[in-house]
Amino acid sequence: MVDALEGIVNRITDDLTRRNHIRDITLQRSRELIRFCANSIRATHRHEYDEAERLLEEAKQAAVTVVADAQTYADIYNAGYLQDALKELAEAGITLAVVTGRPLPDPDDWKIEYPAYLNGLGEAMGELRRFALDSMRRDDIAESERMLGIMDDVYSYLVTIDFPDALTGGLRRTTDMVRGVVERTRGDLTTAVRQEKLQEALQAFEDRLTARVEEG
Repeated sequence: MVDALEGIVNRITDDLTRRNHIRDITLQRSRELIRFCANSIRATHRHEYDEAERLLEEAKQAAVTVVADAQTYADIYNAGYLQDALKELAEAGITLAVVTGRPLPDPDDWKIEYPAYLNGLGEAMGELRRFALDSMRRDDIAESERMLGIMDDVYSYLVTIDFPDALTGGLRRTTDMVRGVVERTRGDLTTAVRQEKLQEALQAFEDRLTARVEEG
C-alpha cells in the first residue's frame, strides 16, 4: 500500500510541477502579449501604421506560443489573465483594421476564443472614440463620422448577443460601455458639426461683407 501511495504522490507531484511551470510561463507571456498590443494601439493613434503592424505581428506570434503551451491544461488556458491577453490582441487588431480600412481579423484565424474576441471588439470602440476625437481636433469631420458609423454598427451587433455572462465573459457589461461611448461620441460630433457650420456661415458673411465694401 505504501509503495503504491508513493508512486501516486510522485506522479501527482510531477504533474503539479509541470502545471505550475506552465502557469508561470503563461503569466509572463500574457504580460508580454498585452504590452505588444498596447504599443501597437499607441502606434495606431500616432498614425505609425507600419510600426503598429510590426508590433501586432509580434503579439500574434506571442499568442500562438502561449496558447500552444497553455492548452495542455484547461484551467490555465481558460484563466482570466490569458483570456484578457487574447482580448487585448483582438482589440489591437480590430483597432488597426478599422482605422486603416483593412478587413477585420477573424477569431478563428487568430486563435482567439469567441468571448475574448467579442469583448475585444467592444473595447476597441473606446479606441475608435479616441481616434474620432483626434479627427475632430484636426477638423476632419468626415473621418469622425466614419468612426461613429462603425461604432454604431458594432453596438447594434453586440446588443443582439444575449447569453449568460458565464458564456460571454461579461459581454453585457462591455456592451453597456460601448453604448455610452457611442452616445458621448455622437454628442461630441454633433457639437463639432454645428461649430463647423457656424464657422462656414460666418466666413460666408465676412466674404459677402468684404465684397460689398470693395464694390462700394
